[in-house]
Amino acid sequence: MSIGALNTAVIAGNPAPTRVQRLREFWATICRPVPDLLPTEVVQGLVANSGPAARKVFSAFAAWRALVEGQRDFFAPRGIAPWLGGSQGVTKASFYDTTPLKSTLERFVDFDRINAAAMRVSVGAVDVRTGNFAYFDNTHGAARGRMRAEHFMASAALPPGFPAVEIDGEFYWDGGLVSNTPLRHVLEATPRRNTLVFQVDLWSARGPLPDNVYEVQDRQKEIQYSSRTRAVTDFIADAQHYRRLLHEVLEQVPAKVRTTDPWCRQAHQYACGHRYAVIHLIYQDEEWEGESKDYEFSPQSMREHWSSGLLDIQRTLAHESWLELPPRGKEFVTHDHRRRA
Repeated sequence: MSIGALNTAVIAGNPAPTRVQRLREFWATICRPVPDLLPTEVVQGLVANSGPAARKVFSAFAAWRALVEGQRDFFAPRGIAPWLGGSQGVTKASFYDTTPLKSTLERFVDFDRINAAAMRVSVGAVDVRTGNFAYFDNTHGAARGRMRAEHFMASAALPPGFPAVEIDGEFYWDGGLVSNTPLRHVLEATPRRNTLVFQVDLWSARGPLPDNVYEVQDRQKEIQYSSRTRAVTDFIADAQHYRRLLHEVLEQVPAKVRTTDPWCRQAHQYACGHRYAVIHLIYQDEEWEGESKDYEFSPQSMREHWSSGLLDIQRTLAHESWLELPPRGKEFVTHDHRRRA
């Protein structure tokens, strides 16, 4: 969900040889400030070499610019209108207008490629009217063969900053309101098969006690948007243990009974002997980051996040045993990589 849905659109909507380049171009586009002042890159370069204190000040300034000016080809402030209240309509009841994002996605994403479903794509959103969680999937359901920019925008429509997005007469907000990273949806996908999952958490559920109201805001976001990964993996691990137990028990039942007995046929639907491994990468804040890190879009921050992400995945892939099928008798394992700030 959220910004991950936009990354997903660009990755799935481009051929493998050009995905990384198109993803870089997409981020370079939406990270341009408004107006795009010429000295910005020079200032950022000087600040980057001036220590955490200067970096923190510049980050706060970049976040302030995003709030006041918006981000080019991404979102634009609606001005004073949202603050006045009154009837504005569900698609305009927000502080920012994301209309520019639709054009940007259509420029960088081949939705015909996504709808061809060579790669499965699934993004989540919340129905504003019912509060129910919904998935838009290019392989089944109402979105099959019909995914477009609005489906990905809906998954990134975090209120009250961004407006609800209309899809087939219903209105949707960011799925992160319910589940920021729907790990359970991936682990319970059918047909079941041996599975290796990379789970990337941009928010850490663990953190220090806050010392001021700004740190309180930061800690609140971390707790709210962390993915509850351990709770999910514990639940799925127990479920998979019992599915494997059922699978082993059915193996002891004569084949004729398994195919004719209604209870055995029903049990066969739940039995599973497959194995699962989850590699969990948890982003750790830099010293200069604060509560504005989710809307600070300066090019310098973008490059720093790329670098830290690359380092994290390189260190993860160095554990070759993590990439192997779990040994028999361990139907579900988790591996955590937590980079120290």
